[in-house]
Amino acid sequence: MTAPIHSAVQRRSRRHARSLRSWVALGTTAFAMQVFAQTAAWKPDTYYTAGTVVSYNGQLYRANVNQTDYSSTGWNPTNASLWTLVGPATGSPTPSPAPSPSPSPSPSPSPSPSPSPSPSPAPAPNGAWSATTAYSGGAIVSEGGVLYRANWWTQGDRPSTHNGPAGTGQPWTIYSGTPAPSPAPTPAPTPSPSPSPSPSPSPSPSPSPSPAPSPGPAPAPGAHQLIGYWHNFTNPSGATFPISEVPSDYDVIVVAFADDAGNGNIAFNLDSGAGGESRFIADVAAARAKGKKVVLSFGGQNGTVTLNNATQVSNFVNSVEAIMRRYGFDGIDIDLESGAGVTAGAAVQTNLVTAVKQLKARIGSGFYLSMAPEHPYVQGGFVAYGGIWGAYLPIIDGLRNELNVLHVQYYNNGAVYTPYATQGLAEGSADMLVATSRMLIEGFTTNNGTGPYVFKGLRPDQVAFGLPSGPSSANSGQASVATITAALNCLTKLTQCGAIKPPVAYPTLRGVMTWSINWDRHDGLAFSRGVRASLNALP
Repeated sequence: MTAPIHSAVQRRSRRHARSLRSWVALGTTAFAMQVFAQTAAWKPDTYYTAGTVVSYNGQLYRANVNQTDYSSTGWNPTNASLWTLVGPATGSPTPSPAPSPSPSPSPSPSPSPSPSPSPSPAPAPNGAWSATTAYSGGAIVSEGGVLYRANWWTQGDRPSTHNGPAGTGQPWTIYSGTPAPSPAPTPAPTPSPSPSPSPSPSPSPSPSPSPAPSPGPAPAPGAHQLIGYWHNFTNPSGATFPISEVPSDYDVIVVAFADDAGNGNIAFNLDSGAGGESRFIADVAAARAKGKKVVLSFGGQNGTVTLNNATQVSNFVNSVEAIMRRYGFDGIDIDLESGAGVTAGAAVQTNLVTAVKQLKARIGSGFYLSMAPEHPYVQGGFVAYGGIWGAYLPIIDGLRNELNVLHVQYYNNGAVYTPYATQGLAEGSADMLVATSRMLIEGFTTNNGTGPYVFKGLRPDQVAFGLPSGPSSANSGQASVATITAALNCLTKLTQCGAIKPPVAYPTLRGVMTWSINWDRHDGLAFSRGVRASLNALP
């Protein structure tokens, strides 16, 4: 699911708050002189079309996508996921009309949405790569006369040997094949990020048992489900525990996570805390016999999948099928996040759809599919469509007939802008949970209703909302059981609604997802017991 922030030392914790991937373009003074006379100073709460050039703090920036930088979000041209740095603004500007403003939103809600983090200072364009320098996402460096752009924070990864297009999982992408100016100064080191994640749990390989039969369909869980992620690793919530110890209140157990084994292949390295492979297989079978679904998630904060061509699609399908048959999983969960390269136009957008369809054809009608994207990848497309913004929408549309449930992560990414309010709706609020669920059911048009992408919406039984299980499992977005209950009642019965109310009730809404079962257990199971009671009271 989101890249939850479970702990600063947790290698696979997807819930860590982090900034979105950025792109920084190389600019020149000559170009700045050419376009400055056509630009105006950037203003918040103003609608800008993709390609618009503005000036801000002595620099020129070009809009990557159609957007409105709402003042309540704190966005400005230094947010590199929305704007590209062109170069210094030189000369005297000639006044020009600003783009037509969008209606200004009312004052930001309290608590106000967290602003997009400012990237660490990037090295100057054309700076020579240094193995000792920590580079932020979007940094431009040169090596061997070739320019490279950092896809995310990286240090020690040589660009000439660690580069590839979006979706390959490589930290660098070739930015330009033209020789870089020489000599170029070495970039100044930037601070290292917060504590390095701890190593992943050591795999506990064991001989593969004889091929197991294809997983048969398990008894269907209740109409309204509680879905939770089970850690296949130890973190501050505690050591991994056997699947048999998952509280009975959970209907769907999502095993986090599988690993990217390269060239499209997926691996599953079982943590020793699960009780060994034989017990794990028996526990999965016992849970399914009770009507639970047990699915394998790939992705997470640090997880990737490599799907750039037909060979890698085939490897993905073959390896995932083998894992499902070996362990008895009902299906898979797609939780690709910032490091996995899910952006507009990336090969993974189409190849993932192809791979999942092939996988279901092999497994059969009992195949279970869920997705847990962060909300910028879905409802974020309402504000701006391009890059990561709305990048999951084509994947969701491509797999809508295979999809069992979409449970977007509504935490660690700040407020959400929706068609139903002029201001961002705060994480953890009933209005936000109701509004974002309405968007998934009723559909919406990207770029503040101007297009180019129209999301048609899903059946209510395909929609759940994702929340942290307690105070320690995410940086932000926690909601009380009372708030969750109010949102569920509003969506299914039109009672306890706040400012946002659906036009009709959606009594078949699927339910609630949480990160995570382990954190819920650590905190005394208050989340699962309270939410289970609320789900049981729904129509």
